[in-house]
Amino acid sequence: MRHTFRTIALSAAAFSGLAACSGMAEQGPSGGSVQVTQPVEKASPEVQRGFEIWVEGFRPRALANGISEATWARAMRGVQYNPDVIRRDRNQSEFTKTIWEYLDSAASDTRIENGRAALAEHGALLARIEAQYGVEKEVVAAIWGLESSYGSHRGTTQLIPALSTLAYDGRRGSFFAEQLIAALKIVQAGDTDPQHLTGSWAGAMGHTQFIPTSYLAFAVDFTGDGKRDIWSDNPADALASTAAYLARSGWVKGQPWGVEVQLPAGFNYGLAGKRTKKPAADWAALGVRDMNGGRVADHGAASILLPAGAKGAAFMIFGNFTAISRYNNADAYVIGVGHLSDRLRGRGPIRASWPRDDRALKAAERTELQQRLTASGFDTQGTDGKIGPNTIAAIEAYQRANGITPDGYATMDLLLKLR
Repeated sequence: MRHTFRTIALSAAAFSGLAACSGMAEQGPSGGSVQVTQPVEKASPEVQRGFEIWVEGFRPRALANGISEATWARAMRGVQYNPDVIRRDRNQSEFTKTIWEYLDSAASDTRIENGRAALAEHGALLARIEAQYGVEKEVVAAIWGLESSYGSHRGTTQLIPALSTLAYDGRRGSFFAEQLIAALKIVQAGDTDPQHLTGSWAGAMGHTQFIPTSYLAFAVDFTGDGKRDIWSDNPADALASTAAYLARSGWVKGQPWGVEVQLPAGFNYGLAGKRTKKPAADWAALGVRDMNGGRVADHGAASILLPAGAKGAAFMIFGNFTAISRYNNADAYVIGVGHLSDRLRGRGPIRASWPRDDRALKAAERTELQQRLTASGFDTQGTDGKIGPNTIAAIEAYQRANGITPDGYATMDLLLKLR
């Protein structure tokens, strides 16, 4: 992971962790049961025939992975190529958000209000989940809110046809083939049937948008009815499964994900980032304070994260930041979950200002930035348009050499200086 996260490039199926498409679940009806929708468009006879040949060729692999003949026949009977998922997969226009734009949505007034209502309605359930798994109810609710707007947008695409189509004809065929086998195992276990195995077009399922492989690894039957039902209107199994995942990812109850902090004048920005970990007392000795001017309590090793560089908010992050990142490893997502959970506890908004006059760099501009840095003698070790640790280090080196605050922040102003 990069050690600072300035912009978040979101696209469906972008994440290969637990949640396939954080906060981007298909728009389903608001509340009530999610109705199954069949593909409106059909493939041409030639495409459908090629797909059917692939399906038959995939059958031995499925059987070799423990899928029974009966399950295969039940799940794959009459499966149709779904042109819509391929169109979505191939036409994902990358849209890039700044961290503050992302947080404006993640912790909007509406999402906070709806989250508090969800906590009130499901308080007893969430309290039992917290007692069993040691994950605070507000954190579970925050993930629920970001992933499916508290269950209202769970996705309505039938997953067996969608995953089969993506495995046959998608950009990441091997990934979706693995998800297809996992989906068949879910059907075989009896947790749901092929018709009700629904989710986003990219395969994320249920209230908290598990992908099938993560469902098999982490989902739990909290209701005790013999099924791990994350699709039901009853969110119990889905919310407990999310808590179980976080618990197995190292969640420590009572430890904050992060604390907003003030950095002293002359702070050494080379210390920012996840690579540097210090006890809170050591950060305090360097002049780092909470937003009230006090010392941050000791919650274990901590790093300083600057999601918008020196001009924006700073956070002292702890081990629970990493636990959330195993659910979805985008820093903006982790901050979104953490901040929304804080707001659901009644805490206030982020107090620092953001550089809202800045805009996120587009993919081509990020690539150009890397090319120009490298040509100027600050090697980014690749020009893939992704602002990772190597590019950040190159930016910091350029900034130091040119008398600019070395926060590693990729901006349009920096690109203009390099042009």
